[in-house]
Amino acid sequence: METRSALSLITRSGFAGRLVMGLCLLLLAATADAAPPAPPRFVSITDKPFDNGHALVVVLDVDPEPAATTCILERSFERKGLYGEPQTLERPTPAEPIQTSELPSNAEVVKLVTHIETEVGDLPTDKPVWFRAYAVNAAGEKSAFVYSDQPTVATEQFFDGNRFWFFVVTVFVCGSVIAMILVARTGAPMWIRKISALDAIDEAVGRATEMGKSCLFVAGVQDLNEIETIAGVTVLSRVAEKAAEYDATVVVPTSRSLVMTAARETSQAAYLAAGRPDAYQEDRIYYVTDDQFGFVAHLSGYMMREKPAACFYMGQFYAESLLLGETGNTIGAIQIAGTAQPAQLPFFVAACDYTLIGEEFFAASAYLSRDPDQLGSLKGQDIGKLLVMSIIVIGVSLLTIVNLAPSGTAVHDLASAAADYLQNHMLTSS
Repeated sequence: METRSALSLITRSGFAGRLVMGLCLLLLAATADAAPPAPPRFVSITDKPFDNGHALVVVLDVDPEPAATTCILERSFERKGLYGEPQTLERPTPAEPIQTSELPSNAEVVKLVTHIETEVGDLPTDKPVWFRAYAVNAAGEKSAFVYSDQPTVATEQFFDGNRFWFFVVTVFVCGSVIAMILVARTGAPMWIRKISALDAIDEAVGRATEMGKSCLFVAGVQDLNEIETIAGVTVLSRVAEKAAEYDATVVVPTSRSLVMTAARETSQAAYLAAGRPDAYQEDRIYYVTDDQFGFVAHLSGYMMREKPAACFYMGQFYAESLLLGETGNTIGAIQIAGTAQPAQLPFFVAACDYTLIGEEFFAASAYLSRDPDQLGSLKGQDIGKLLVMSIIVIGVSLLTIVNLAPSGTAVHDLASAAADYLQNHMLTSS
């Protein structure tokens, strides 16, 4: 009765009553618009196929109304534990308008996007994960929390799809190596460009023989766990074999005891292969010290006292490279160096007569021995390098086209898509 009296009073009051009524209606409309969004719904939570076991795929069903513009997904490793690491899921853009024959030509039907599919990564393998989600509207109001019914476990797959192109490249390179080894075993000629530093080994040992002086061989300053040290010991085999043939003396000071043992066995085998096992003298290969500059001081002193006619520096070197090169240059020795350290190569190039640069150093064994297996392996690796060079050229060309072609053209879009696939799929593995 009182409510009716109030309404009748407002109605009879003319303009003021209508104004109050309008304000009330606006307030009710604003209150309705400010209502919190409807919560999302979990459709499915599945393990991501063909991955490394650290990702799940979550599909949510959201309210098609524009109020629920954003969804937030959180994770927890306990059912009633602390949820964290929120992940914002933006609603996908609606599909293109669809023309239908049943409606007038000017009518359009737009299919609302209600499903959001996202990938949740960086998860531990074989550990249950719970999820909760909620919606947030434009005003920042949150919906009620929605929890997953049961935990989901990310498991490691037998085949990781992210490494597919890595697998392809590996098969290609390994297949090339095996194929070239088989070709080399048939006796087919394997051409390797001339490497002057390796050809000069015979000349250097012969010069030392003519002068009646010794040869000094230094296999770097690191242990046998370094590939450069192993490559240096391989070159020592050739030097020792030539020294046995020419009846020259090879002195090999080492900074690691294990390198000393390997150098002794290598030299002994080389003397035996040359038919001069009696000429091998074990005490010419000896250990000095692990200290870097103590070892260099010994080498410098030996060179100044004995003045060897040929000095070989094959291995991993650091600050001592210039010290050894300058000392050998001072006594007038012929010097041949080889290392894969980019910072030390300029010093060897400046101070030595011949220098093996990077890959030449590692190819020395195949170059000197002419063993079919080593030659085939070297050729197979060259094919792999050609593949890498081709990919680089293709990538640079695609990016050049993207930058030069007008935006929006078919050429620009095609080159951009190809460059993106090359960068984010072929050259990326996790």
